[in-house]
Order: sequence, then C-alpha cells, then structure tokens
Amino acid sequence: MSILKYIFYTGLLFIPLMSQAEITPAEWRDFSDIGADTLVGSALVLPVLEGDWTGFQHAGLSILTATAIVGTTKALVKAERPDKSDHNSFPSNHTANAFAAATNLHIRYGWQVGVPAYTIAALVGNGRVEGNKHHWEDVAVGAAIGIWSGWYFTSKNIYLFSWADRDEFGVMASLNW
Repeated sequence: MSILKYIFYTGLLFIPLMSQAEITPAEWRDFSDIGADTLVGSALVLPVLEGDWTGFQHAGLSILTATAIVGTTKALVKAERPDKSDHNSFPSNHTANAFAAATNLHIRYGWQVGVPAYTIAALVGNGRVEGNKHHWEDVAVGAAIGIWSGWYFTSKNIYLFSWADRDEFGVMASLNW
C-alpha cells in the first residue's frame, strides 16, 4: 500500500474524536460540509495521484449519479427542512455524496481506507441532523443512495471513452455485465 493511502486513513482516524466534544449546530453544519467535500475530493484525487483513470471515472460516476438521484428526488418531494429554511430536505445530498465517495474508496482501497471513510460519512449524516438541516430519514435515504451509487459504479466494469475532432466531440460509456 502506498504512503498516500497510509497518510489518508491514519489522518482520518482522528476525526471521530470530534464526536466526543460538545459541538454547536453551526459547527456540525461546518463539519458536514468539510467532511463531505473531503471524502468527495479524496475519492477523485487518490486515483489521479496513482494514475488510475478508471478509478477516477468510477468515483466521478458514483458521485454524479448520487447527486442526480438526490436532486431529482428533492425536486419531486419538496420536504421542509427542520430549520424551515427551504423545502429541500429529502434526501440529504451531503450524506449521499459522502457515502458514494466512502463506498468507492472502500471498494478500491480496502477496509483500511473504507473504515475511516465510512466513519466520516456517518459523521456527515449526523452533522446534517445535529445541524438542524435534515431529519434522520433524509440522512438514511441519502446514505442508501450513496452506497448503492458507489457500489454500482465501482464494482462493475464501467469505462468512459471520449473523442473529439473538428466537427464533433462526445463521451461514450461502456458497461460490462
């Protein structure tokens, strides 16, 4: 295992210690933003650093699919948030993206990266509830969407091919069943 992986999962092990402190709702919201962004960034950057473009594509497809499913569901359901700020509560996009990234990291790099990644994803979901932005059911469904999306695209043989010439460009996806 490369040094980057060791640094990644060793550093992530310290984040759960935050759950022992008394944290305000605003701090939980900040943590959930940072945690989700860190997981998504890690799922996209680690493969690039290793020259694993298929891993990058799998992570991107997992996260984009989770985001699309959540966005469509939010537009259809229009559930009010606990803080009454808007009607985009169900399901949690932060949680879906965090779990899509964590699942991708787990499948590609093993339990040594997966355990801390899932721990952070769970804390992101908890942060959305404690930050008064989501109900538990929003987070649970977001986690399920993220896990499914991460598993579906990372465990299958999915490849993206791009092309471009003077008159046209495009992307083709290939899935081996």
